[in-house]
Amino acid sequence: MDIKQISSMAQVDCDQWNHLAGDAYPFMRHEFLLALEQSGSIAVSTGWIPAHLLVLDKEELVAFMPLYLKEHSWGEYVFDHQWAQAYQQHGLDYYPKWLTSIPLTPCQGSRIVVKAAIDPLEITQRLLTFIKQLSEQRDISSWHCLFPALHQVELFRSLNLSIREGVQFQWFNQGYRDFNDFLQTLSASKRKMLKRERRRVSEQGVSLLRIAGSDVSDGQWQTFFDFYAMTYLKKGSQPYLNLAFFKQIAATMGEQLLLVLALKDDKPVAAALSFIGADTLYGRYWGCYEEYNGLHFEACYYQGMDYCIEQGLKQFDSGAQGEHKISRGFEPVTTYSAHWLKDVRFAKAIDQFLTEEQKAVQRYKENAASYLPFKQET
Repeated sequence: MDIKQISSMAQVDCDQWNHLAGDAYPFMRHEFLLALEQSGSIAVSTGWIPAHLLVLDKEELVAFMPLYLKEHSWGEYVFDHQWAQAYQQHGLDYYPKWLTSIPLTPCQGSRIVVKAAIDPLEITQRLLTFIKQLSEQRDISSWHCLFPALHQVELFRSLNLSIREGVQFQWFNQGYRDFNDFLQTLSASKRKMLKRERRRVSEQGVSLLRIAGSDVSDGQWQTFFDFYAMTYLKKGSQPYLNLAFFKQIAATMGEQLLLVLALKDDKPVAAALSFIGADTLYGRYWGCYEEYNGLHFEACYYQGMDYCIEQGLKQFDSGAQGEHKISRGFEPVTTYSAHWLKDVRFAKAIDQFLTEEQKAVQRYKENAASYLPFKQET
């Protein structure tokens, strides 16, 4: 088996890649990663340089790992800016660094995809050895793998990589018949709060429309993008993604997109976009021009929960952060990242930091769980 490095998803066959990746996790699809590159959302100019690794057995693709050379730490959702500052204070360069992740996407999933008949430990060892050799040759400080699936976390741990923990909030479908069935699991006060929030949206004359990605019109994509961009512009920053990206994934993987469009007097006032996996709905992007009472919760959470119940999806991953999700039934879950640092001294110091941070993360997770709105068992 040989390892080959490519500088674009266009250099690997889409069918071969997707044959291994499948479509259960939409962000690993060739179409998604290619759209990031071809739209210019991911490029040298944005500080994301594609450098993907392929494992080939003769001509057959048997494993792969998305990889980027990063000149900064923006758009990652696992924050290592303090690590970079520590390097700088000691006269060392933290950037560039290697990053294995789905760009701009804090959703857990496999980060090294391996053909079923091949030992994933062997492949992972080979890829890490390749990365370490490249790092020596090109003076690159480190490699970081963000939001890997749990089974890969244990594999990384067995290879003595540094493991970092975080917390997100996700909703789990316990076989609910409908939204009201879910409400019956909540305490009376929280059940009343959720009902009131949903009612207020309709009382303001706002209705919600769910549209499959393949059915979204060009005009609706433009409207959605305007809302999405507004979320960033309100904070004085530029959006990571552009309209070309959204139109490209709509054309190539529209069956895995769900647009929620909020209308008032038949005019769009807000929108939220989600991705559909095999058993999980991934809430990703939202925006509006002006605020309506409860509309963010309705468009970004309750519509997604409704969809999961109707379609029999087990889980709703609504993205990073958001403690306000707890009172709406989103449970704290542990997320992970794996790290290798070339400098042994810094690796040891960061391991010590992660040991203490892990204790704080666990306390935070336990505290967050104590605020969940579910009825107490008697």
